[in-house]
Amino acid sequence: MKVRSWPVAIILGLLLLAGASGLWLRRELATPYFGGGTECFVDIPHGGGTGSIAEALTTAGVLHHKLPFILYVRWAGLGRRLQAGEYRFSNQAQPSQIAQRLVQGDVFFRTITIPEGLTAKETIGLVVRNGLGNEREMEELLYRVDWISDLDSHAGSLEGYLFPETYRLSRQATSEDILRVMVAQFRLRISVLLAAAPLPNGWNIPQILTLASIIEKEAKTAKERRLVASVLVNRLRLKMPLDCDPTVIYALKQAGAYDGNLRKADMAIPSPYNTYTRIGLPPGPIANPGADSLLAALAPARTDYLYYVSRNDGTHHFSKDLRSHLMAVARYQKRPIRTLPR
Repeated sequence: MKVRSWPVAIILGLLLLAGASGLWLRRELATPYFGGGTECFVDIPHGGGTGSIAEALTTAGVLHHKLPFILYVRWAGLGRRLQAGEYRFSNQAQPSQIAQRLVQGDVFFRTITIPEGLTAKETIGLVVRNGLGNEREMEELLYRVDWISDLDSHAGSLEGYLFPETYRLSRQATSEDILRVMVAQFRLRISVLLAAAPLPNGWNIPQILTLASIIEKEAKTAKERRLVASVLVNRLRLKMPLDCDPTVIYALKQAGAYDGNLRKADMAIPSPYNTYTRIGLPPGPIANPGADSLLAALAPARTDYLYYVSRNDGTHHFSKDLRSHLMAVARYQKRPIRTLPR
């Protein structure tokens, strides 16, 4: 009786196919690959299955083939651990390495540092120069005072409420997302500061914020902030004009008339922000202050100082009376003293 050989051939063929598939799979898992050009970005949506994620990565050129990635993820039990977000790829990597990046949530962010003391419009300009947001949209959003109405029911804009900080922002962040996260950071930081230094009697958050913004522009060193705060608070108590150049500069900026120079004639500009001609705090912040200036406004040093003048080295000389102040001005600013008060 003749034995049929075709079942054996089929079995051998299947074994060869399985062996070849195994070798191919092993090679694909071990071979780094990247065919996305210089760099590419892949957005992994929430709730996306392993198959759809593999398809997106393959289409973008991150994976050579999607099957090795799918099989590895399922073998390693990583399917439910792959995190959503936008990922940046620029180097060759094995499918297992790509899967681990998604498990770790190595999402791409742009990092931007907003320094203390910028105005709201200057902050927007910096954000836009870093490739984020839309300038026109953000300038319009500056007037979304409903975001801070519980803190300041009379605010005219978000000036002062865009907290200076280092932010990690998604490329997909909208103009509203960006400004909202800065306002949220202000809320967080002011709540922490108020827990450490409660509002002084007779003060509210908008007043503290306005005072802090002036301190931010006037004090160049951290150790002087509370001293500058004491001078400003003492002058307010005695109903003396604050006589602060930064408030005049802010008024000029608002009028589109500031060219980087402050002239004597500018001290008479008719503006509620002109603290040379008006007594009391300006109607709102002149910049976005940092935590140190906010803390100085909440807890000024206890002094009798009413004046300060720059030493031209980033520090100030503080005086208790006008005579001493004029002598300090003559010393540090090289200005002749015409008349000294008796």
